[in-house]
Amino acid sequence: MNANLEPLANAIRRQRECLGLSQEALAGRCGFDRTYISMLERGRRNPSFLNLLRLAKGLETRVSTLALAYDGA
Repeated sequence: MNANLEPLANAIRRQRECLGLSQEALAGRCGFDRTYISMLERGRRNPSFLNLLRLAKGLETRVSTLALAYDGA
């Protein structure tokens, strides 16, 4: 896991679990493949801003809320 992406990865996983969604269900909401969600949650992918927007919408939150998990590098 990329240490810089770990806080975002954890925030995505926590919010998905709070909504009671599987990775597959979240992927469907966002128009992503399930493996992409898995890689985001493991800190293996660095999402683009447009993908962060789609992800935040699927997670029923804002990009800023997800970004608050990031404490800087």
